[in-house]
Amino acid sequence: MAGTLGLGKLIAFWDDNGISIDGEVEGWFSDDTPARFEAYGWHVVRGVDGHDSEAIRAAIEEGRANGDKPTLICCKTVIGYGSPNKSGSHDCHGAPLGDEEIKAAREFLGWSHEPFVIPQDVYSQWDAKEAGQQKEQSWKDKFAAYKAEFPELAAEFERRQNSELPADWAEKSQAYIEQLQANPDNPATRKASQNALNAFGPMLPEFMGGSADLAGSNLTLWSGSKGLTSDDANGNYIFYGVREFGMSAIMNGIALHKGFIPYGATFLMFMEYARNAVRMAALMKTPSIFVYTHDSIGLGEDGPTHQPVEQMASLRYTPNLVNWRPCDQVESAIAWQQAIERKDGPTSLVFTRQGLAQQARTAEQLANVKKGGYVLSCDGNPEVILIATGSEVQLTMDAAAELRAQGKQVRVVSMPSTDLFDEQDAAYKESVLPAAVTRRVAVEAGIADFWYKYVGLNGKVIGMTTFGESAPADELFKLFGFTVDNVVAAANSQF
Repeated sequence: MAGTLGLGKLIAFWDDNGISIDGEVEGWFSDDTPARFEAYGWHVVRGVDGHDSEAIRAAIEEGRANGDKPTLICCKTVIGYGSPNKSGSHDCHGAPLGDEEIKAAREFLGWSHEPFVIPQDVYSQWDAKEAGQQKEQSWKDKFAAYKAEFPELAAEFERRQNSELPADWAEKSQAYIEQLQANPDNPATRKASQNALNAFGPMLPEFMGGSADLAGSNLTLWSGSKGLTSDDANGNYIFYGVREFGMSAIMNGIALHKGFIPYGATFLMFMEYARNAVRMAALMKTPSIFVYTHDSIGLGEDGPTHQPVEQMASLRYTPNLVNWRPCDQVESAIAWQQAIERKDGPTSLVFTRQGLAQQARTAEQLANVKKGGYVLSCDGNPEVILIATGSEVQLTMDAAAELRAQGKQVRVVSMPSTDLFDEQDAAYKESVLPAAVTRRVAVEAGIADFWYKYVGLNGKVIGMTTFGESAPADELFKLFGFTVDNVVAAANSQF
């Protein structure tokens, strides 16, 4: 399937050649593709000879003339057309024809020009540089006139298209974060996320939010949200329905278009449905913001089908994707701030359903949150380092208090973004995780294996090695070892 834009509308071409890598599709491909697109509300042009340029041209004109509907042009073709011995078969689907067959195909098609040489008469028909330059200049002239008449609106348009944040963004967003730190509260981080949206949303008219049928659970609607509908395009929130992949792919398109900051949400477990689009965002380096809530086995009775275990590690292992799993409302706001400021790739924000205690921080610690990992609590010369993220940070702080009562020197490291921590220079990473301190315990209600990169092969990891179970969250955390006693025992086992 290929697509193009015709007079502001979508025209897509279906290359119906009846061949797949495995051979002829007859017998296993029984979809009625034209009927499917007609059911979607598309205008469909059937039975076009895909080797007849005039027939294709006529189909395009029909599509352009057919109102506002997108058009699907169904082109019947022969795969490898012109190859005497391989056309119409899977032999030319994913492999080169070979020198002899290429020679025979050139003779069949009457193409006598040297390889990679395009005759001038053909080239001139496809050369759109001059026409494109004229259209570009026409647009620039119109925009210049608009800018002269409406300078403020034009400046705002240029700001958004250039992916520039408002001039007061840094000051106001940081003020909000400092206000949160000065006024402790213990909301679920999904609620802290919504609070951040309410704080940041009025500053960012380019916000374009959404959720895959879970707005009431993801808490992605904020006070300024307005639904985008087929009857009213003057909105900033898309109700995607149960379409995790579609939502994520659309967000990527919005980000590539520029002018908006797209975010969309679902449960962390349902990231699996959107994985291909998330991976494409990382490949294309689009600044899409993927919001994932219900982050661990803490879902309790929802059971292992809804409890993410390996998803967090999978996201972290995706190149160019920055992931955050904050431990309280302050880290949540910083995660949003950093995601909004990032321009060279996507971000995932992973939030809890349950309330989390706010941690005390100095000004230096607050600044270091942006580095992805930082020292949250420390005795002078630590004998053991405890590392945690998200809902497990408070558990780790409680375990540190118990270890200190036993006479141990303890450091607690909060690591809301392992991706950003890994990007820091060697000196900073050494200041947080000094190589001399080899007694280390990592605590996260996700797959355990990820954390050995920080604790070493002799360190301890309290994490998941199985799927979850169906039971109240408190019982599950006890069952899988997420308790103060178990963290303390793991630390003491290294002495």
